[in-house]
Amino acid sequence: MEELVNYCKKYHKDKTEAVIKYADMFCRHEFLFNTENDLEQIDDVMTYGRKIDWEWKPADDQEYVWQFNRHRCFITMGQAYQITLDEKYAIAYADMLEDWILSCPFTESSKTTTWRILEAGFRGDYWTHAFELFKDSPNVTDELKKLMYDCLRVHAKYIISMHNAYRLISNWGVIENHGLFLISLTLPEDDESREYRNIAIDHLDKLCRMSIMPDGAEWEQSPMYHNEVLKDLLDVVIIAKRKGFDLPQSILDTVYNMAMADLKWMKPDHHEFMMGDSDDFDMSQYLCKAAIAFEDPVLKSGAKEIVDFETVWEVGIEGIRVFESMKKTNPSFTSVAMEDTGNYFFRSSWEEDANVLRFHCGTIGAGHGHSDQLHFDIIAKGEDVLMDSGRYTYVWGDKRNEYKNPTAHNTIIVDGKYFTVNKDSWECSKLSAPVKQQYRFLDKYEFVQGGHLGYMMDLGVFINRKIIHIKGISTYIIVDECYANSAHKYQGYLHFNEHGTVELCDNRAIYRGIKADTVLDFITPNTTTTIIDTHISRSYNHETVNKTIVYEWQGESTCTNIIVVHTIEHGRLDDYKIEKIPIESALKGCTYEDYMAEGIKISTDKTAYVATICHQEINSPTDLVKADGCLGFGAVIVFDKNKSTEVGNVLCY
Repeated sequence: MEELVNYCKKYHKDKTEAVIKYADMFCRHEFLFNTENDLEQIDDVMTYGRKIDWEWKPADDQEYVWQFNRHRCFITMGQAYQITLDEKYAIAYADMLEDWILSCPFTESSKTTTWRILEAGFRGDYWTHAFELFKDSPNVTDELKKLMYDCLRVHAKYIISMHNAYRLISNWGVIENHGLFLISLTLPEDDESREYRNIAIDHLDKLCRMSIMPDGAEWEQSPMYHNEVLKDLLDVVIIAKRKGFDLPQSILDTVYNMAMADLKWMKPDHHEFMMGDSDDFDMSQYLCKAAIAFEDPVLKSGAKEIVDFETVWEVGIEGIRVFESMKKTNPSFTSVAMEDTGNYFFRSSWEEDANVLRFHCGTIGAGHGHSDQLHFDIIAKGEDVLMDSGRYTYVWGDKRNEYKNPTAHNTIIVDGKYFTVNKDSWECSKLSAPVKQQYRFLDKYEFVQGGHLGYMMDLGVFINRKIIHIKGISTYIIVDECYANSAHKYQGYLHFNEHGTVELCDNRAIYRGIKADTVLDFITPNTTTTIIDTHISRSYNHETVNKTIVYEWQGESTCTNIIVVHTIEHGRLDDYKIEKIPIESALKGCTYEDYMAEGIKISTDKTAYVATICHQEINSPTDLVKADGCLGFGAVIVFDKNKSTEVGNVLCY
């Protein structure tokens, strides 16, 4: 422990000081939940007197009561105790633990407040980890230990009694059974504790096989909750290894795949995408912990250079030595398709100044998922350009709707109607089935497309989005295809990073960021564009104003809309020119209308690229497409005119 504390003081001086500051507040019965460990952050300090009211609900926010009764503060106090060896923390911990146990009995009514089942699972985690830090203190008496053991047995029986089909798919099941697993190892070992352990492992095994998709992502479509599940499962893997007993291979394989999923959807700054109910959170700690658990240098590539503060306390000095002995190795892939959850990533490199595009076409992911079918993010030179708006709150009302609705995402709506409709904070009255389609990753070009059925039943409209990436010039072509047999109005939304500026000039928008600029050309005739103020939330209960472009067009029947997005160095705008060009039949001699096929020519000071996009089957009976002197066969083709004007690079047939 002394060596561990010295490591924290050397490499995490600020965190070490912050732990002592927070622990001192907790000793005074002043509670603040605004650290990275708090799932729902609150900036206001909640001050209690000498006696804590564990059921007090400030601002009528039930989330506060639940979070407060998880007792994550006990771990902070335990860390402060080990750092300072000051018994005041052990005294305060013992007093609070005893007071809670005696003041908050397990009853039917307390199941909705202090004893909600999720909090029982969290306490199984936080109580047992804190106990490891305090157990040798003379102020943690045998009487207190017996009181805690008896209460932990109540927790264990409660968790087991609540297990049902819901727990097999929900993150609650993982959190609860992770708590049960730790309780089984903290209680004096006997037949009862061994039974708890076996039940926990059996439940976690089924949860891994049920709720984690083959691409490694937790099914809820929220990286934040994916990582909450991963954190608990990694804990199980590490502790089982330390204790010397085997876990089912299905758990080990699932946890490894989850860690690899984190690597796949990690932003260049090591943060998670704000997809679904997720914050702008640095997830490198999970990859650090996973690298140690599996002794994997590829997973280490997603971690920072040193073991983070929280992981230090979970893996110990032995874990730090494992981390330091591994040589960081980048993955063998850059771009990747997570086909099961429908998340696709175009990535230029694994450097922190990389360009990344994320496209989503998959299941909504239940309550923590948002109405984000066909949403895409763009990162240029490591900086967010187009992004998700975040989550902000779980309280049902206008704000919850604002952040969950399609208009908070970079997607399109038809006739002002939403393709997914919220019923309350967690349930929908209307869902939108994804239609996953082809993708292709080549050395110089990338392609993905997907659609959804959200407007088929009520409006008879099928929406499909194609995205073409020309890697050599960092350009993305966004093609929206709207298949209909009657007139409709369409609105698209593009939400920008709040740290840059956005300006419109005719049919061109320019985002000026800190690291690079991004140009968006709206090349479809009769498209109108407007900049409006919207909100972005990078953490719970916090929001700020950002800029969003709303672009609109109409179609009498089937129609399309194309945007070309080009990331450039500061001040290099003149090096880039874009034209909309016609597509011809090479053999029939006709020119196709836009709803059938369209062409884009992108010229730079060094070369010119031609992209041909067929919205329908047009190569019949025997034919080729022709555009600006380029000939090829396929639904989506890109030509580098400096190299060849025949055949091209076919991205989709």
